[in-house]
Amino acid sequence: GTSLTEHFNQLLASPTIASKYWITEQYDSMVRTNTRIGPGSGDAAVLRLKETKRAIALATDGNGRWCFLDPRLGAMHAVAEAARNVACTGARPIAATNCLNFGNPEKPEVMWQFSESIDGISEACRSLDIPITGGNVSFYNETLGKPIYPTPVLGVLGLLEDAEYALGSGFQKEGDVILLLEGKGKDADRRPEAARAQELASSEYAKTVHGIVAGAPPAIDLDAEKQLIECLVKLASEKILVSAHDVSDGGLAVTLAESCFDRTGLSAQIEIRSESANEPGEYALFGEWGRRAVVSLTPASLASVRAIAAQYSVAAQPIGTVSRGEFRIQYNGTPVIHGDIDSFRKMWASRIETIEAR
Repeated sequence: GTSLTEHFNQLLASPTIASKYWITEQYDSMVRTNTRIGPGSGDAAVLRLKETKRAIALATDGNGRWCFLDPRLGAMHAVAEAARNVACTGARPIAATNCLNFGNPEKPEVMWQFSESIDGISEACRSLDIPITGGNVSFYNETLGKPIYPTPVLGVLGLLEDAEYALGSGFQKEGDVILLLEGKGKDADRRPEAARAQELASSEYAKTVHGIVAGAPPAIDLDAEKQLIECLVKLASEKILVSAHDVSDGGLAVTLAESCFDRTGLSAQIEIRSESANEPGEYALFGEWGRRAVVSLTPASLASVRAIAAQYSVAAQPIGTVSRGEFRIQYNGTPVIHGDIDSFRKMWASRIETIEAR
């Protein structure tokens, strides 16, 4: 049978997940020399505000496939993910804008998608205290009478009181501890098995590896998202994290690999334990439910980070260490993904440039 390592390679090369460097290098991301964290180095772009200590962070997110399956829920995830990305750099999300892309609104089903998406954005923004400051709408996006996936894209802006606190997404030092932070929210219990199967069917993994676009996006817990955001902002201000990267497309496995790609030579040794005996490894590795971030820190900071996480009702689970050599993820004691980190990086780095226009 095909190994999970081969599936993982396919996932790293999917256009959604693969490096966008080939595109971003064609533009000058250093205009006016304010860029503190540029393309690919963090979950959001961070720009210094000259003549102050402050910086702003900016992230855009959207998932058309999720909005096609459930426009309201998909739109809520777009808000939460953009806010989470901004918080991973240490910035507090304070404002949002949007670009709402849909098919022909004269068709009732398209108008319904549009209306549901707006309701989802409104609910998420209210819960996370992020006002919408503006935006635009693009309708009639169709090819041969077939509409695009409903794709609301959310841009969130955050504020860092001190530009020096800005956090990148990449691991920095061998021997650092890797923690998985997860907001607990009101719904601390994990979803029933049927819901988990539905979630996996809507994932990038299901689409890329199995050609499936079905099910529903993961349930969202906005209280838990808020706890995680507040926790990340606090941890960054205490200067006790080395890196932070949110868990989204491709799940935990992809987040961990991406955290290694920033610095040549660094890798990770990971041990994941399942919460239920019969949970398939794919769910733990590639599931895309939100309210999670992978952070790295020195062993000396572990107690402080766990204490702060507890104050915000965020679970802080040590899952491994930053290492050199082979990238390895064990699930319940069995190696499920392992290989040379440079070959994983190659799959991820070279894909966009080589895709042929269809």
